[in-house]
Amino acid sequence: MHDPAAPNGAVPKLLFDAVSPVPRCLRMFLLEKGLRVPCVHVDVFRGENRETAFLALNPAGQTPVLELADGTVLAEAVAIAEYLEELHPVPALIGSTPLQRAQTRMWWRRVELNITEFIHNAYHYAEGLQRFQGRIPVAPEAADGLKRIAQDRIAWLDAMMGDGPFLLGNRFTTADIWLYVWLDFGNDVGQPFDPRLPRLGPWFERVQARPSAGQSRELCAPLGCSSGPA
Repeated sequence: MHDPAAPNGAVPKLLFDAVSPVPRCLRMFLLEKGLRVPCVHVDVFRGENRETAFLALNPAGQTPVLELADGTVLAEAVAIAEYLEELHPVPALIGSTPLQRAQTRMWWRRVELNITEFIHNAYHYAEGLQRFQGRIPVAPEAADGLKRIAQDRIAWLDAMMGDGPFLLGNRFTTADIWLYVWLDFGNDVGQPFDPRLPRLGPWFERVQARPSAGQSRELCAPLGCSSGPA
């Protein structure tokens, strides 16, 4: 792996990482890119991301966060991935042309709005309720409905997929990364998707076989993301 020197932008200085699906999406992205960024671990289980020091960095209180050498701070994993892709376009995980980038963002958006948000909020309101009540507004009565919607939308996405190995045919992209990490998270927290779905079942096994899938479960090494499991 190599350090992400940034010829056209500020050099990434520090990545604030955590045990959570969204930071894992970014870790998998970095692994696929072959990029190494110095990391700091944020203990979200004890609420370190809601403490004054972290809120001064990111008032939204969420991880991951990328601090640049010039002091600029980027939050939101999607925005960070977009930034790093522009600095390091090869391998292209969003796209090499305007059309490819638009197509990736189309599927990426479908995944986020229709699947990941429902899985995430259902977890907040059910399995993760004890952890999140008192930190965010919670609606336990909504959990079962959100879970049903997530499963419906997973089947909806399966029906739209083509016959290629990935969501964008032969191109492995950020849309695949985001969908894989969140379906894997769902499997871990009592929201498993149906592996018999004709396209998503084989697709999941295919993405899970990529080295980055297993490696991304581990937090970045304290001095940078390693090329293998920490």
